[in-house]
Amino acid sequence: MLLLALDTATPAVTVALHDGTDVIASSSQVDARRHGELLLPAVDRVLTEAGLALDAVTGIVVGIGPGPYTGLRVGLMTADTFGLALGVPVHGVCTLDGLAYAADLEGPFVVATDARRKEVYWARYADSRTRVTDPAVDRPADIAGQVAGLPAVGAGALLYPDVFPSAHEPEHVSAAALASLAARRLAAGEELPAPRPLYLRRPDAQVPKNYKVVTPK
Repeated sequence: MLLLALDTATPAVTVALHDGTDVIASSSQVDARRHGELLLPAVDRVLTEAGLALDAVTGIVVGIGPGPYTGLRVGLMTADTFGLALGVPVHGVCTLDGLAYAADLEGPFVVATDARRKEVYWARYADSRTRVTDPAVDRPADIAGQVAGLPAVGAGALLYPDVFPSAHEPEHVSAAALASLAARRLAAGEELPAPRPLYLRRPDAQVPKNYKVVTPK
């Protein structure tokens, strides 16, 4: 097994290789505006570090969000392209699950990432591998009662300390955690989600309403 994992659902552009036992190379850069520019060089960098060619990869793992439309689709389209070119399966993993796995907390906790618009993407976990609610997007104040008293992980939690007073790192997801979680689930015979995006809301950029259509006569 050689999994190539990547995620662009948060400001982090993150890539890793996993051989079924351990992460053998990884790269993470935080830059919310350069996902498309940074992702492929990061893939090349981890392959070079591992001393492997792309055709050695036997599977792709990609973070499916939730995340902003523009960043999230960069990783998903890249993963689909690699899968088609190499003829290997593409596995989806919820980005929040990757953060939960990296946090390695005991007992119930919350993962929250920054959804912009003064909102967070979030979910509750029983432990680092067990999500107990579907991912959602809400204003922090609207979920204060549901997360009260729980430790929290992620950039969204760090942004709103009044709602998440017990916030912990990591701030952003790492492909190393995604790859490790995916390898563990695959080894256990679990079926991973399809690589389809969890947008949870409409994109920021939309066609203006009531605009005048100009057509040639």
